[in-house]
Amino acid sequence: MADPLSGELPPRREPPAFNVPGPVLLLLLAIVAIHVLLSWSDWPMREQVLIWFALFPSRYFPEGSQIAHLLPGGFGAELWTPVTYTFLHGGWEHLFVNSIWLLAFGSPLARRFGAVRFFLFYFLCGAAGAFLHVALYPSSDIPVVGASAAISGLMGGAARFVFLADGPLGALGGRGGSLPGAPRRRAGIIAALSDRRVLIFVGVWIGLNFLFGATALSGALGVTSQVAWEAHLGGFLMGLFAFGLFDPLRWSPSGGPGNVGYGEWLGEDPRE
Repeated sequence: MADPLSGELPPRREPPAFNVPGPVLLLLLAIVAIHVLLSWSDWPMREQVLIWFALFPSRYFPEGSQIAHLLPGGFGAELWTPVTYTFLHGGWEHLFVNSIWLLAFGSPLARRFGAVRFFLFYFLCGAAGAFLHVALYPSSDIPVVGASAAISGLMGGAARFVFLADGPLGALGGRGGSLPGAPRRRAGIIAALSDRRVLIFVGVWIGLNFLFGATALSGALGVTSQVAWEAHLGGFLMGLFAFGLFDPLRWSPSGGPGNVGYGEWLGEDPRE
């Protein structure tokens, strides 16, 4: 411990150059490995993987479907495909973009949640996106693949703490500075949605997903596959609203949303 009267600062420890949390790294390696193996496989094998593990809304609403009776797995596939579809991707570009967002938003959440909570949260958001897509497109025979809905949930969860005074984006539109690491507190959902930075983030995120998924903009930019933006929305909303159920940290005493009027973290309440 440095002598406060000596004027000497304690030695500064540089963060490691590669600092991806274990759960995020494990998830990323699994996704990449599956895509590599499928890329090396012939088309019949890829087709079998797709019909067994991709999300087909027609599994749940076979009326009017042309292929539902051909899909294998029965009730079991209805349970596992809302999870397994997150490991499949439509191409290298799709995989690369999702990998970048997984590293960016998964890392702070994994450090905050720990491995078990992180995986439960991630796959819950992926399933929420899957079921919203199924609800909006019942009987659709178009398979849905990709981790985008689950990663969108990570973005929604991150919105609950990244704008706090000691969060990575705490200096945006406020008086506080940004400190390294995730803040040791969170905003309640009502307080978070009262913060203009959170509202702007949510609005911009929804707007961009709508533009790229529901308009001709994606085609103009060369995106040839259909973007399941509704699944992204389902995952994002699940992450935004369910974050508090998984977060092991408590609220700030003042309960405010961000830099303005946000009390300092005081630890556990001794009365409890």
